[in-house]
Amino acid sequence: MKRIVALILLVTIYLLPAAGQSNWQEALHSWLTAEDVEESYGEETMELMEERAAHKINLNQTTREELEELPFLSAQQIEGIIAYRDRYHPIRTMNELTMIRQLDYHTRQLLSYFVEVGEEKPKRIWPTWDELKQYGQHSLTATAKVPFYERKGDQSGYLGYKYRHDVRYQFRYGNRLKAGLTAAQDAGEPFFAHQNSMGYDQYSFYLQLRDMGRLEELNLGMYRVQMGMGLLMNTGLLLGKAAILQNLGRSTHTLTAHSSRSSSNYLQGAAATLRLSKAWRMTLFASLRDIDATLNDDGTMRTRITDGYHRTPTEMDKKHNTRETDLGGSIGWRQGTLYVKANAVYTHFNRDLLPLSASLYQRYAARGNDFLNISLDYGFTHSRWAFSGETAMNRQGALAALHTISVKASDKLSMMLLHRYYDKRYTALHARSFSEGGHVQNEHGIYLGSSWRPSRPWLIEGYVDYAHFAWPRYLVTASSDAFDAMVTASHVGKRWTLKGRYRLHIRQQDNPSKTMIVNKTEHRMRLSADWEATSALTLRSQVDAIAARTRDGREKGIMVGSHGCWKQKGWKIDGHMAWFRTDGYDSRLYQYESSVAYDFSFPMYYGHGIRYALMVQGGIGQHLKMTAKMGVTNYFDRSSVGTGLQQVDRSSLADLLIQIHYLL
Repeated sequence: MKRIVALILLVTIYLLPAAGQSNWQEALHSWLTAEDVEESYGEETMELMEERAAHKINLNQTTREELEELPFLSAQQIEGIIAYRDRYHPIRTMNELTMIRQLDYHTRQLLSYFVEVGEEKPKRIWPTWDELKQYGQHSLTATAKVPFYERKGDQSGYLGYKYRHDVRYQFRYGNRLKAGLTAAQDAGEPFFAHQNSMGYDQYSFYLQLRDMGRLEELNLGMYRVQMGMGLLMNTGLLLGKAAILQNLGRSTHTLTAHSSRSSSNYLQGAAATLRLSKAWRMTLFASLRDIDATLNDDGTMRTRITDGYHRTPTEMDKKHNTRETDLGGSIGWRQGTLYVKANAVYTHFNRDLLPLSASLYQRYAARGNDFLNISLDYGFTHSRWAFSGETAMNRQGALAALHTISVKASDKLSMMLLHRYYDKRYTALHARSFSEGGHVQNEHGIYLGSSWRPSRPWLIEGYVDYAHFAWPRYLVTASSDAFDAMVTASHVGKRWTLKGRYRLHIRQQDNPSKTMIVNKTEHRMRLSADWEATSALTLRSQVDAIAARTRDGREKGIMVGSHGCWKQKGWKIDGHMAWFRTDGYDSRLYQYESSVAYDFSFPMYYGHGIRYALMVQGGIGQHLKMTAKMGVTNYFDRSSVGTGLQQVDRSSLADLLIQIHYLL
């Protein structure tokens, strides 16, 4: 019977038309690959884009730093916008963006979700209380996830109940003032109990002020810092190999408030950017926060824990058992399109970091309780080409360097070359940058990407990336290599969009007996078709397939999915359905799903089953918006799902996600 149901659903999916990318969320998912999702930066990206979509940038009063918060803009495009605005200001309509030759049609379409042409108002260093009361916006968002099943830990093992929920309050005055509080609770964590005597497990509080004379930005509470290419400090966005083609590898220096429910990748204290003169800027930050850690028997720290879970007595014992202090900053000079910046970060723990050194791959892991890193980042932007880079050093003298050159050969062809060298002895605790191995350490590689638009309907993009690891890595007891290549092609018609993607990824691992190095090879393919049926209805169908060869054998998998979205008079209905069949975990597949605001949904599937979800969103009056999403995953090849305390003794999992958003 299950096979018959699966066959009927599969045929239904094939017969459904597909859907156009009607908003920026759909555009975002097209950038992502499986490895990007595993690095889990999607929620941070979604958070920032939600903020910018709700509070658009005024092109007539924006700054270069503000535009750099949009991850899809290249350095040439940002310079093109600034140069046009300064020469012809004020910009009167969005149609004027067609006069900026650096902006192609699709970038202009995406940009329209995040920028606007507003009135150029005189700015006071500080707005009056009357202005704050009249133009300020209060918002309150509450989200809850209700599972219709029980894990083993819910019955015995977890300290709290099975529901996940969070509450966000925020006050905004344009893009100049933002203040708020986010309280978050994961499923299984205690509420008003154990170490959570103040209720929620995680609180994020923040105050961000911008454009106050020489004080360009001030952040108090929790915040994120991005410096240069991320070789010293990047607690903000991390773009993967496909997404980096969007901004052609530009450098970024930004401070942003940490308003998400994430309990990692943020600092706590104060950060400010000062304008010393027309050409000179200085950023300083100081942070003091408690972190989670696994301790050795002698009280030293074995590993830092960043997942934020405090569900069991063991996890709760590790909560905030170590204190971290971070001090740093940068001073930079910019003259037109040429810039140079010097950066430094110092980190201190109140206990020594002493990871286990029995394994070869941990030989050069960070050790001690005091860490210092310095770097220079630099760049130059021309209308047709751009160069950017960063060279960093830790206190032991080990180097890390990353450089990019991007060339806009014509209005139809762009290319980017990226080279990185990360010494095996280089350690930087807050570094997050472009890499194949997932760390800014023990890697030497080169990446070549290209974007070609032979005609307005067609876009062909691709990259090749090679990396060498001189020292053993996890699951590899000798030096190893990796190769990654991907090509995508899309055709956009009046109502149809057709896309195809192929990716070859080769990584080396030990064989089961650890006598030789073998290749782990993945071939991933995706075909999708999007159709805008009417102004209210859009549909999409997608097929994903994988063929993998691992050290344990060969696996393959396929997933066929369809999505529909209907919008009318403030209401929105999203439907998603997918059938999947894979040989195992190594042939797992991912497929994007629409979700509530601030939630990033790119679930992973392996085995044999069906996933279907329905989301309904609507407004009640002018100030209240409600969203509900019901999702069900049925497995045909197992009687239980998960392992350990996460095990569910059922073959079907159903969740309800509810969100209420109040704006005043």
